Amino acid sequence: MTELDDSVAGADGPTLILPRSIREVIVARAREGHPEEICGIFGGEYGPERSHVRSQYPAENVAETPRTRYRIDPEAQLERFERLEARGEEIVGFYHSHPQGPPRPSETDVASATWPDRSYVIVSLAPLEIGSWRWRSSDGEAGIENATDGGRFERERLVLE
Repeated sequence: MTELDDSVAGADGPTLILPRSIREVIVARAREGHPEEICGIFGGEYGPERSHVRSQYPAENVAETPRTRYRIDPEAQLERFERLEARGEEIVGFYHSHPQGPPRPSETDVASATWPDRSYVIVSLAPLEIGSWRWRSSDGEAGIENATDGGRFERERLVLE
């Protein structure tokens, strides 16, 4: 059964379908990784307005300050992209945790977002809450903006199945 998790849903706009089993895995990883941020990649069926996560590919956080930011090694990221594509999946998006912060993009997240129309899921542990966002190229719409290139994060509806 598919249902909307009202605690993490946006009103309108893009939608991400996330299996409960994968939600449980990324929440467990966030708890185990505390106090550092954890990160990974989602594979599945991608659409610019609706995506469906089928798998998650954990990645090591190689940021210099992993308690406040995340970074996936480019070679490791490429290896995960190749693995998911070999399984017939598309890149749906990325996930990471905010051990001490809210489930919305930080200034660092906004400055480092690079995949237009992909989902960015953030697991907050204080308290436990999950937020889902789409990175958009700038078009004047409301959102959390990147002053450098004008891109922005748009709140995304998260549907648990």
